[in-house]
Amino acid sequence: MSNAIDQTRRMLSLVTYLRERPGAEVAEVARAFGITERELIGDLHVLPMCGTSFRGGDLLDIDTDGDRIWWHNVDDVAQPLRLAADEATALLVAARAVAGLPGLRRRDREALTRAVTKIEDAAGESAESSARVGVTFEAEGQVFADIDRALTEGRRLWLRYWSHGRGGMTEREVDPIRLVAEGHTYLEAWCRTSEDRRIFRLDRVAEIKVLDEPADPPRIEPRDLSAGLVNPAADDPEVIVEVGPGGRWVAEYYTHDKAEELPDGGLRITLRSADPSGLRPLALRLGRDGRIVSPPALAEQAREAALAALAGYPEGQA
Repeated sequence: MSNAIDQTRRMLSLVTYLRERPGAEVAEVARAFGITERELIGDLHVLPMCGTSFRGGDLLDIDTDGDRIWWHNVDDVAQPLRLAADEATALLVAARAVAGLPGLRRRDREALTRAVTKIEDAAGESAESSARVGVTFEAEGQVFADIDRALTEGRRLWLRYWSHGRGGMTEREVDPIRLVAEGHTYLEAWCRTSEDRRIFRLDRVAEIKVLDEPADPPRIEPRDLSAGLVNPAADDPEVIVEVGPGGRWVAEYYTHDKAEELPDGGLRITLRSADPSGLRPLALRLGRDGRIVSPPALAEQAREAALAALAGYPEGQA
């Protein structure tokens, strides 16, 4: 984490440095920042992806011939930054999320907090909607550390856990078996509430405690995960999702029975899920890039969830 923050801080300083030194020599800049030329070139590959708009315009036109560095549109991006409402919201949500990361150095956390305050003051009413949005980083330090400790010491865990299937928080005691990483990080455990093996995504753990009681899971064979973590059964309910070109990733991410090409470049994907209601977040994530076609009840639930989410935005900004 510190390396990423150091690089971010360095690149912010690099922008100011290069603006004042057109045609600066690569070797000279590397010496000034105390890094190797290779590290500097790496930074220069990232800078052209940055700019003054979240919508992708006004990117920094910076390149190098290996000896010197040229910034071609200094004047174009020198104007004071004006954030639109959605840009302010995205920036505030991201800044608050990063400020809450475990392991962040105190001075960096304080700097982010000060920046958030300034952005809130500048954004005014536009900043209000950001307070209703949160980002949780999976496998955050304390959750992961407590699970690792419970596994090492052979102790039971108490979890307060968000269940998509039940649509709310649940509390349960579990005997941890192992940690699994596949896209997300998961805890495989014996759940004392359901008296069965369960998989818990770490980013959905709201609270966790290591109990004094020793863990005593039944002697069961570890699940075969060679075919993936989620393996729908043949008799699980069928769900049909239609996605546009921007949603084709769904076919790569989700195990499915078939994916049929659509005239607009999208896909009609048929998949199975033991708990179809757990796919409502997928519909929200897709937005205009996709929709749930069937079953009709799930499609209506997704529509209602989308309307509820839109209702949280100020009028005219949804």
